[in-house]
Amino acid sequence: MKGIVSICCFFSLLVLALAEEEVEDVLSHILRDRSHIDETLRLASEENAAEHYHAAIQKLRKIYHSAIKPMEQAYKYNELRAHEISGGRTLGDGNTDGEITSKPMVLFLGPWSVGKSSMINYLLGLKDSPYQLYTGAEPTTSEFTVIMHGEKTRSIEGIVMAADSSRSFSPLEKFGQSFLEKLIGIEMPHKLLERVTFVDTPGIIENRKQQERGYPFNDVCQWFIDRADLIFVTFDPTKLDVGLELEMLFRQLKGRESQIRIILNKADNLATQDLMRVYGALFWSLAPLINVTEPPRVYVSSFWPFDYAPDTSRELFKREEISLLEDLNQVIENRMENKIAFIRQHAIRVRIHALLVDRYVQTFKDKMSYFSDPDLVFKEIVDDPDKFFIFKSILAKTNVSKFDLPNREAYQDFFGVNPIGSFKSLSTQCSYSGGCLLDKIEKAITSELPGLLSSINPGKAPPGLSSCEATGCGDKPKNRYRKN
Repeated sequence: MKGIVSICCFFSLLVLALAEEEVEDVLSHILRDRSHIDETLRLASEENAAEHYHAAIQKLRKIYHSAIKPMEQAYKYNELRAHEISGGRTLGDGNTDGEITSKPMVLFLGPWSVGKSSMINYLLGLKDSPYQLYTGAEPTTSEFTVIMHGEKTRSIEGIVMAADSSRSFSPLEKFGQSFLEKLIGIEMPHKLLERVTFVDTPGIIENRKQQERGYPFNDVCQWFIDRADLIFVTFDPTKLDVGLELEMLFRQLKGRESQIRIILNKADNLATQDLMRVYGALFWSLAPLINVTEPPRVYVSSFWPFDYAPDTSRELFKREEISLLEDLNQVIENRMENKIAFIRQHAIRVRIHALLVDRYVQTFKDKMSYFSDPDLVFKEIVDDPDKFFIFKSILAKTNVSKFDLPNREAYQDFFGVNPIGSFKSLSTQCSYSGGCLLDKIEKAITSELPGLLSSINPGKAPPGLSSCEATGCGDKPKNRYRKN
């Protein structure tokens, strides 16, 4: 018996005596080659592209501050957004400059322990680094973790992120201190993070009640969903069931189907035949939740730093991984075009809102008489705007789609806190030096933003947005300070 114990001790000491270099040499054969990531994402591209991007961002900021923001402020557009049911991404709910200058956001969602954090570690090469995201078979990520670029590697508390005016996270303060304690930022100097920001989220645990988290989890997810340029919803072969929390998540993703990518992770754990069955089961589970004609793209692979398991579809998984990287690169390459398109869409909404408020103001003035009660007159207008053709008049004078008009109930709440007397007619919103607010925002919509878009894509003709046929320009107020 003593001999057996001695032999066991000998082998234990032998294992402990292995040189560190030999251990690293073994790991180098286990870890997967990452060179294709840099190549597919073009991380070694020249820096003048970044300079061109920053120059375009500054021009976009100038257009926003000079042509769009004055109209926002004059007609309190951001307060209307607070009353709209649809919510959605909008400028002005926090730091506008942070929204404009922010990088594309890639959001990772899904059940617990399906490999979301491991995938981020793999894409950024964080394996064995001090700032790699913690992973494990049990639920490990209880925080919302924002991984972004910085001059040095450091972690940032959520309270600091929300208070920093140079970032776009200040609106998160509305979810309370309990949430900010669950928000963590990680900055690091990384080529990929110069172009994109990753957000890792807590895994969905179906048997956990929302109250146990201590903050409105679904509302926080919605905030990130509304701002994400790409959303990876991750599953693994052992977690395909759809419970109440996951069902709620897909309801929140409604309308964002073009940004959704489904990932079936850890696929190298299965034989080919079993993988086909799991793939079919995944679609069976998700079919009732994704009510679109074209299903979202599904990537099947194993996204983590270690090599694929032996005797699996290695070539298939590698091609799937490259396809995903190309998808990510497309979002990065189109980040400026997407930003301009978003700002232009926002400007059109602000303009429609201003036209509607102006119509409310004009109708109120027309209906008022010397003996009229202002409150009763305006209440009648707000309660039944169709009686006074408020919305129909905007549709008749412009080419605005009825589907782009805000809902009528939102204006009941809007005017409930903003008296009609606090707004001026559009025809009076002009100055000798600055011109008319409506002229400036229409110029931004029809020429400045399309011109900026064509300048960053010199090979492409500017889109046909320069006419009022495309933007729904209506009657322009005359500048009473200028001669016609």
